[in-house]
Amino acid sequence: MNPTHRRAAFLGVQLDLLDLRDAVAVIEEALGNGRAIAHLGVNAANLILARDQESYRNDLIAADLVTADGQSVVWGARLFGIDVPERVAGIDLMEALLARARERGWSTFLLGARADVVAALARRLERDGLRIAGYRDGYFSDDAAAGVVSGVKRSGADLLFVGLPSPQKERLIIQHARPAGIGLSMGVGGSFDVLSGRLKRAPALVQRLGLEWLYRLLQEPRRLFARYAITNTRYLLLLVGEASRRRRRSGR
Repeated sequence: MNPTHRRAAFLGVQLDLLDLRDAVAVIEEALGNGRAIAHLGVNAANLILARDQESYRNDLIAADLVTADGQSVVWGARLFGIDVPERVAGIDLMEALLARARERGWSTFLLGARADVVAALARRLERDGLRIAGYRDGYFSDDAAAGVVSGVKRSGADLLFVGLPSPQKERLIIQHARPAGIGLSMGVGGSFDVLSGRLKRAPALVQRLGLEWLYRLLQEPRRLFARYAITNTRYLLLLVGEASRRRRRSGR
């Protein structure tokens, strides 16, 4: 069943106000009706990128589902009265959909990460009873994306999980995967590294406190320090600016 839900604008991006269970239900309903569906998640870094790049913002607008993938997005939206039910982390949604795939016999294609990482994840999922239509690493040019997606289509995959960085994954999903008619195309960022066992996920308490980004930073400080320092600061400034604009409009 496709649950009734609302969309709301937050810092220039439309968010679907869904919890994890309802996001799964929406996707299941689309797949059951043979309708291609594209899901994208947004965190603070994605919101900053959407401000900087119009093409990326347009990809977010074109997605069928956009959910809050970062706890800071949930908290920020709630500050302005937007009722985001919960964080829908890409890795959690991916695991929930893989469980459905096992039950329903859906086949899965894994696209992204290093060759050894994606191969290890494919082997693990096959041991768990999943049908793996195919997999490949994420090291290809934008010019090759259409050909890569054609290969995914030929594999007959029902689900495509894209473990690429932004904005590459959003561009591939919106401009190639969904038009190709792949059942579900979903961006999952660095989830392959965690699910393959290469990296550890933050403990549940750290996730609830909204500090999963810090846990990741401690595991990969050289790669992530500059990105988090810049985007988190800019995100806080965006929230302050939005609060100021709202006060001015209300006359306070």
